[in-house]
Amino acid sequence: RAQVPVWMPWPLPVGWLFTGVVSAGDDRSGGRATAVACSGPGPLGGAGEMLLVAEELGVGLGARYAGIDGLDPGPLMRVDQPPQTKVHAAGRPTPLWHVSGVPDDRAVFAGEARGLWLWVIVWPEQAGVLLYDEFVLTDLRDAGAEVDLLPCGALSPRVLS
Repeated sequence: RAQVPVWMPWPLPVGWLFTGVVSAGDDRSGGRATAVACSGPGPLGGAGEMLLVAEELGVGLGARYAGIDGLDPGPLMRVDQPPQTKVHAAGRPTPLWHVSGVPDDRAVFAGEARGLWLWVIVWPEQAGVLLYDEFVLTDLRDAGAEVDLLPCGALSPRVLS
């Protein structure tokens, strides 16, 4: 019933697991923001975690997980420069810019997909190199029976904080 995409890497990076989903909204109008958690081996060693957030303007769920003040990433992005990475969201190339002013333990990228904010937040910061390879996102609302095949792990404490 979410009114915004429920973004998920498709396919998941090798060894990664789906570890939770949350939404912000109400029962009447549906979710106005969603966050999907994934975790797995970091590309440079150790463990990595990722949150993918889709939200309407002014909701603030992505900013909360990013650890920044405010509701939207706009003032903290250098969109006058080329994007730092691109992902494919729902089949379209989607530029993402690095968001400055976040805590040192994470990397945060943000951009626009389907007219909504798309945030990618990774821990530790070095796990952000995942986004420099071909990275494809699908909207789980559109997925069919394949969703039953998602490898699931323990609930990420990050979605609860």
